[in-house]
Amino acid sequence: MKFDTPATNNPIDQLKVVGQPVSRIDGPLKTTGTAPYAYDRNDVIANQAYGYILGSSIAKGRIASIHLSAAKAYPGVITIVTYQNAGKLAKGKYNTALLLGGPDIQHYHQAIAIVVAETFEQARAAAHLIQVKYERSKGYYDLEKEKPKGVPTDDTGAAGESAVGNFDAAYASSPLKLDATYSTSHESHSMMEPHATIAAWDGGQLTLWTSNQMIDWAVGDMAKTLGIAKEKVRVISPYIGGGFGAKLFLRSDALMAALAARAAQRPVKVNLQRALIPNNTTHRSATIQRIRIGANKEGLITAIGHESWSGNLPEGGPEAGAFQTRSLYAGANRMTSNRVSRLDLPEANAMRAPNEASGLAALEVAMDEMAEKLGMDPIEFRIRNDIQIVPDSPPKPSSRDSQSKKPEEKEPSTQPPFSLRQLVKCFQIGAKQFGWSKRKAKPGGLREGRWLIGLGVASAYRDNVVTKSAARVRLDKRGYLTVETDMTDIGTGSYTIIAQTAAEMMGVPLAKVNVRLGDSNFPVSSGSGGQWGGNSSTSGVYAACIKLREAIAQKTNFNIDSAIFSDEKISHGSQSFTLAELAGSQGISAEDMIEFGDLDKKYQQSTFGAHFVEVAVDAYTGETRIRRMLAVCAAGRILNPKTARSQVIGAMTMGVGAALMESLEVDQRYGYFVNHDLAGYEVPVHADIPHQEVIFLEETDPISSPMKAKGVGELGICGVAAAVSNAIYNATGVRVRDYPVTLDKLIGKMPINV
Repeated sequence: MKFDTPATNNPIDQLKVVGQPVSRIDGPLKTTGTAPYAYDRNDVIANQAYGYILGSSIAKGRIASIHLSAAKAYPGVITIVTYQNAGKLAKGKYNTALLLGGPDIQHYHQAIAIVVAETFEQARAAAHLIQVKYERSKGYYDLEKEKPKGVPTDDTGAAGESAVGNFDAAYASSPLKLDATYSTSHESHSMMEPHATIAAWDGGQLTLWTSNQMIDWAVGDMAKTLGIAKEKVRVISPYIGGGFGAKLFLRSDALMAALAARAAQRPVKVNLQRALIPNNTTHRSATIQRIRIGANKEGLITAIGHESWSGNLPEGGPEAGAFQTRSLYAGANRMTSNRVSRLDLPEANAMRAPNEASGLAALEVAMDEMAEKLGMDPIEFRIRNDIQIVPDSPPKPSSRDSQSKKPEEKEPSTQPPFSLRQLVKCFQIGAKQFGWSKRKAKPGGLREGRWLIGLGVASAYRDNVVTKSAARVRLDKRGYLTVETDMTDIGTGSYTIIAQTAAEMMGVPLAKVNVRLGDSNFPVSSGSGGQWGGNSSTSGVYAACIKLREAIAQKTNFNIDSAIFSDEKISHGSQSFTLAELAGSQGISAEDMIEFGDLDKKYQQSTFGAHFVEVAVDAYTGETRIRRMLAVCAAGRILNPKTARSQVIGAMTMGVGAALMESLEVDQRYGYFVNHDLAGYEVPVHADIPHQEVIFLEETDPISSPMKAKGVGELGICGVAAAVSNAIYNATGVRVRDYPVTLDKLIGKMPINV
């Protein structure tokens, strides 16, 4: 099915099942501990051995020698794989560094060996007996020092630099100006389930039971890395214990398990130890961002410039902090740039809401600072600079599928209208619900005993990306539906919204829909990431159901355009047949794919929101506590308000982490993240997060998809850090531009008259 014209009335609009707050159908499995996660799959194949990965203890250099004799002699050891006996390996399309290092080392904790043994303990003990001597090379680990060498870098089809009008002249002549620099920290995904894989070979056929967000990407990159055909790789990942982008790509657990299983000639299971993950896999790069805003005395932006620097390994992409500034606010004269400096730290890559999460942490503080210079309420300043077209739209491909286009194939720069933009309404509803009128414009105006109280606000913005997605739907003789697609559920509710979509389309109860996900034997879906998964994958199921409806109608000679699917029947006028009787003993199957046309070139598709936060800051210690939070979201049709709310409050929680505590600390001498476990890398816990409220605007966007929905899973984190920071400033009068806002950055500047 080609989606190239806006959606009209369709079966989803009935909203009998879609749009209802259905509890997650996989919930009972997860709460009873019976959901089959990758490392726990003792049932799938017998005689599993255990693998333990050894990571490099240097960040840059070469292995001079590696001695395995003591490890090989350890009881229970079956085999050891290193670069010396792994065979020829390529680098996957989505990998920046090789997953198996040696002799050259590209980053700290890059995998250099895997020990296979009868037990985990034996493999671990033997791995520590491997003797490695290195020749260390000079590396680059400090973003501040390497910032001048930053190169403007394209990110997923968006140009590294953009310019409209004459920023320099307009900024110089602006009556009011802001010029400030902000920084965000390196961050780790820290999902609950570590990367894990069981690998088994049957002749030349490889099967991986793993934890991966993008099944087809994993198949392709495993095949490319090993130099075998894609048809020789099967990836199975039905349940994933969180990913946040860390599991978008093939990682060392999967490759090393495959290599180990081939060498051992038996199945091997590998679980990345928690302390290995931050340096071995990926992280969100730190950023340094300079923002300049010029405005007239009426509060209208006349010039806005946003420059962002991040770091990555050679060939790695940016954390494009200036990305959203091209679209969010008005301003006739503007410039942005996203530059990448070479750092020999572990690979930087996607983490929940890449680009906007970091960019809004800076931009939305700058907007508050500018509002203060104007003597204007920060919400009013944002509303005055709302805009219904994209003021700065560098050329881009039409969807995630076409991001491999060459630059010369991209369309010229335009100023497309937003398909739907209700940012102002988000602020208006949120301000009333949150009690914004009680906020004191002058910092330090609210106090409860030793606690200084502050209110903060920020815009939320995240692009709505769509991508092709396929599904297969089968109707059996009992009237039950089975949906198969390689879509994944990373805790987001994919099982549930896909079941709701099929039930709505075919007129059957939810209890009669069985959803099977996460298997490369199924039709290729959008996968989970970039908040494209829910909208795209359900659209693929919609397309398959349209085909199934047509096949069923053909058996009845009913006109498909006027036939009604309801109550497990197909009806036309006074005639009806049950779906079960039409399915017959053979059943009926249909498969299709949703493909998106050029509507996202004609319209800018984005999601919007407003975050409100109240904090209390201890006047004597600088300790910050979140007291309440509100997110108002405009994200198209909400397919399931219960699962969507869960997504947003989880994202809000991650935003609090970025604001107050999360930071991978770099050892500048040796080039690694020091706090590489959950003891040293702090994330919010239940006690840190009080009441959270989420409001979804009633809206549908027919330009987005036949579901008229958009993504929402990443919108919830965008802007949260700035809202927290702005609230802290409102409480204390201390402006911290270096995230996270820890008490040591506050205590020396707190008001004296406490």
